[in-house]
Amino acid sequence: MKPGVCLYGLASIAAGAVNLIWGDFETAHQPIQAFGDQIPARAILAWVAAVWLIAGGAAILWRRTAKWGGAALTLIYGIFAIFWLPRFYTVIPVLGFRADVYIGLLAGVGQQLILAAAALIVYATATATGESRSSVRALGIARWIFGLSSIVFGLAHLADIKDVGPMVPAWMPLGGKFWAIVTGAAFVLAGVAIVARTVDVLASRLLALMLLVFSALALLPPLFTAPAGQIAWGSNAYNLAAVGAAWILASSLASLRQTSNAPVRRR
Repeated sequence: MKPGVCLYGLASIAAGAVNLIWGDFETAHQPIQAFGDQIPARAILAWVAAVWLIAGGAAILWRRTAKWGGAALTLIYGIFAIFWLPRFYTVIPVLGFRADVYIGLLAGVGQQLILAAAALIVYATATATGESRSSVRALGIARWIFGLSSIVFGLAHLADIKDVGPMVPAWMPLGGKFWAIVTGAAFVLAGVAIVARTVDVLASRLLALMLLVFSALALLPPLFTAPAGQIAWGSNAYNLAAVGAAWILASSLASLRQTSNAPVRRR
């Protein structure tokens, strides 16, 4: 789990640094504006969240402080998930009561919940001795969060092909719509496999790989074409954290399977 934790921790630090530099929340993934345009002391709250992310991301990199880092990141990413909830009351009446609108909002919530779930695994692992009930329970919660969120991500791709397609580089063969459909189907299949506990380790690893490819092909170029934008930097930090989160899940599932399949010693 160590490589995944390192990537997840460093990406969380980067997300905090983005907030700190801009003095604001990264609105594509931390939509505090959903609570209104006039948030009291918004800049101060953004700096608090930034320090929180940096401290939590740094803490999980060391064994002695991993427990506190996991707890801190579980809480902050859970708060970011809550930021999306007001939009179910404000956006839907404007855009209409359509399935694609609901799915898009659920995807926004899921984006943060999978990061909270990974931090929960880190916290439970750091506080447990061996495969304790707490770590197994945390992994079970994370499995459902990752699985259901991945299914929602896939449905969001399939329901919004016209917007997802243009994110695919023009030089890729078969066109953006094709890859939007393929990645959407891949998300759904990965989510089903994780929830159903069928090739779940492989599905989690392939999910991490797909997210990493997405970072390289779709999210990295804007850093060079529009480096002044906070969302470009924040999106890269978020997606790399998601890669690390999926890696953490895969490693934890593999460890649990090895423990379950280990032969029982008889005295």
